[in-house]
Amino acid sequence: MNPPNTNLRAFNLAVQTLLSTPSQFLPHLTIPTFTHLPENIGAALQTIYPPPSSQSSPSSTTSTSTGASTEKEEKNGITIRALILDKDNTLCPAKTTSFPPNIYSKLHSLRNSPTSPFNIKAAPDSVLIVSNRAGSHSRYEDEALEIEERLAGLQIPVFRLPESNKHGARVEKKPFCGKEVLDWFRDRGVVQRADEIAVVGDRLGTDVLMAMEMGAWSVWCRDGVGEELTKGRRNVLEKMELWVERYLRESRGLKPLPPRAYQSPSP
Repeated sequence: MNPPNTNLRAFNLAVQTLLSTPSQFLPHLTIPTFTHLPENIGAALQTIYPPPSSQSSPSSTTSTSTGASTEKEEKNGITIRALILDKDNTLCPAKTTSFPPNIYSKLHSLRNSPTSPFNIKAAPDSVLIVSNRAGSHSRYEDEALEIEERLAGLQIPVFRLPESNKHGARVEKKPFCGKEVLDWFRDRGVVQRADEIAVVGDRLGTDVLMAMEMGAWSVWCRDGVGEELTKGRRNVLEKMELWVERYLRESRGLKPLPPRAYQSPSP
């Protein structure tokens, strides 16, 4: 019998965050489901978080006569080069490897659209599934292999959580494995900084906090894989997250800060 897939340290971090800096518990961008993910995530985020230069000086970002952005605008803008995707209740119903047709179609579009930053030919290593089940332990290896087989045509791998990092320290599941996932993208030349990554998932206490911990952008799939598949299946923590998010956003008017590197871009 497999032991429960618990994540007590993540729960403790969620509680600590809510008590100390509750705005960090909120996502940068909220969408109903993964099917609503904008192809150009950077542009969608930039409507919410204008570049630091434009905040201080509206005239500092201009366009050329052809409509192209200036070097300064491009440097200070939001460019998303990589996606970290949750599996359970984001891409598949929880504890399954079944991709609903509309979600698979969205993945196919992201990997094949000629305008997508995650096009399979132009950026083959730009999409990675990071789950607290598949890839997190050898007992879920069959699940990880089945996912990769289903997505073979899209070349989307599942991240395998290493037992230890390069310093010999134990590596833990989301939200604590951001450094190792960032290294995965860096080793393949996909990104240089964490703020070039968007973490997409249905959980505030793991996916959104992982993005916050690693300095990436967070995209929250509020309705999981879809209200028709999610309704009545949320556990107590998931229901609490919905209430807490609404309370922090509507009653307290909180908004998360952008990633550190975006707040203070390099000169």
